[in-house]
Amino acid sequence: MRRVLPGLLLSVVAVLTACGGAGTPVRATMSARQALAHPPEFLEFESPATRLEMFREVARQSDVEAGQAAQALVLFPISQNGELLAAPGFDVRMDLFQAPDAGKGLQLVLEARAGERWPEDRRESLQGLSEREAAELVARTLLAHWGIQPEGVVQVDRASSAPYAVAYVDGILRINPAFLYLAAAYGPASMPAALQ
Repeated sequence: MRRVLPGLLLSVVAVLTACGGAGTPVRATMSARQALAHPPEFLEFESPATRLEMFREVARQSDVEAGQAAQALVLFPISQNGELLAAPGFDVRMDLFQAPDAGKGLQLVLEARAGERWPEDRRESLQGLSEREAAELVARTLLAHWGIQPEGVVQVDRASSAPYAVAYVDGILRINPAFLYLAAAYGPASMPAALQ
């Protein structure tokens, strides 16, 4: 029995180690595209590090897709000169919640036409902003970054579980609210004090 016990214990430890360790839950990783297909509440409780890595993945993909015809699924489709293209990419260090003067000349309407309303309750995982406030900042920042200067008002719609992060077509900007939780993972409010 004494010879069998150490071998049995070693086997149990090997199995537990292969499964992620004793007491450590095994967690499947998901891509940012998969995360966008879920309701925003799904991402709200992810760790800031996980959301930041997904944001970086989206930013890198935006650079790869930039300027491509949007016949394939792209993360940031925009209509430009009658064509549907992938919007210009942005850097992984770009704070989409940047200074409120970004896109200050733009007139935005965030009132729901017939679809989903933007929630106005503040969320810790959105740097203390509401989805509505976060959507306005992201809308202004991206439209300014993309060089879009519409002549009229831009309607900003909530597009839960859309296969894209943000789309701009015919004066309507549709934002996947899950993307807001990814974008909120980057910026001064999300950085440790030592890094600021």
